[in-house]
Amino acid sequence: MTERGFYRYFVLATLTAGGVLNIADRLILSILLEDIKHAFTLSDTQIGLITGLAFTVFYVIFGIPIAWLADRTNRRTIIALAIAVWSLMTALCGAATGFGTLFLARMGVGIGESGSGPAASSLLADYFKERELGRAMGFYYLGPTIGTASGLMVGGYLAHLVGWRMAFMLLGVPGLLFALFVFLTIKEPSHRRAPPPRAESMASGFRVWRAGIAALLGNRLYMAATLAFACMIVIGYGFATWLAAIMLRNFAVSTADVGFTLGLAFLLGGIPGPIMGGYITDALVHRDPRWRAWLPALATLACLPVFLACLLSTTLWVFLGLFSLGYLLFLIAQAPTVSLIQLSVRAEERAMAMAVAMLFNNLIGQALGGFLIGFASTRLTPALGPHALGTAVIAVSALFGLPAVLCYLSAARSIAQSPSK
Repeated sequence: MTERGFYRYFVLATLTAGGVLNIADRLILSILLEDIKHAFTLSDTQIGLITGLAFTVFYVIFGIPIAWLADRTNRRTIIALAIAVWSLMTALCGAATGFGTLFLARMGVGIGESGSGPAASSLLADYFKERELGRAMGFYYLGPTIGTASGLMVGGYLAHLVGWRMAFMLLGVPGLLFALFVFLTIKEPSHRRAPPPRAESMASGFRVWRAGIAALLGNRLYMAATLAFACMIVIGYGFATWLAAIMLRNFAVSTADVGFTLGLAFLLGGIPGPIMGGYITDALVHRDPRWRAWLPALATLACLPVFLACLLSTTLWVFLGLFSLGYLLFLIAQAPTVSLIQLSVRAEERAMAMAVAMLFNNLIGQALGGFLIGFASTRLTPALGPHALGTAVIAVSALFGLPAVLCYLSAARSIAQSPSK
């Protein structure tokens, strides 16, 4: 197996499988929200804090330092440890006794997941050439799609069969074995650019770290792409987190039925979306590199009216069909966005660049977006009843979707001014 031959596809497949576990463990909470809400007598505002802020706090605190290490040490080891930590903490969510302990367990999930994405994206950018990177990222982002569907399907079935507590535990345990598999089979590419010396003093290391952050924040193309990604991802997190609860409140379906049908809808839209985005990107950037920004801008605009029609539907299968279409359009934006972020920085900055991007994603996309949806739903419930949550989701999605488009257009202007990118 050569690094430029079959083995790089093995690495891609393995890291994609890691992405499946990552999102399944993160979003299993969404299918269990109603059971947990009733078990602990929580409000939608509290649910919003658990799904957003609890995960984000330690994700943000640990994400950038771990990425700094990933640019200097063995990324395989970091990814394996990250998988082990988030899997263990997912299992511990099943032992929660109330709002506080569940909040803390979700913080632990955030610690683990903070270390995986940046290191994995950086590793793939070393294994695949620039002209192939859009497609590679398209396949890599099948992981979150399959993970979302798996978390819903498996979580819904397990919740029905053994209860929500055991569902957390049974989904978390396999990740510990997969972490060992990653550690034993993934290797650093031999052509990796030599990392900085590891014998840096703490003071000099901090200076380098601070200079690296300053360089990223001063990179106009990178920042435009990062802010666009963060605003756009509010839409994805909002629907992935709250759609199961919307279905349970608005249709006469069980938790197990919601898990299966909604998981199927995620697969129908989510599998072609990232692949289409990757292939379309690699085809269009030969004509004009600004398509790495134009394509996700168009996809973000296109998905919003489809999602609105979905939430206005009163028939379950129309609801699910429109959601699949909207989700496909939404995910077309993922591959060009991530490849743009990776190609807007130097090779030795890639893990840090992705970590900072994920910091914005989680602060804006998950913490702020999740809280605003929960808060708006709580306030609107007296007037709108069970329709309050759907109204909150689409309103917050539109609120962040339009700035995302503007940031993508800004990124396109920066590409035009920097032909080398």
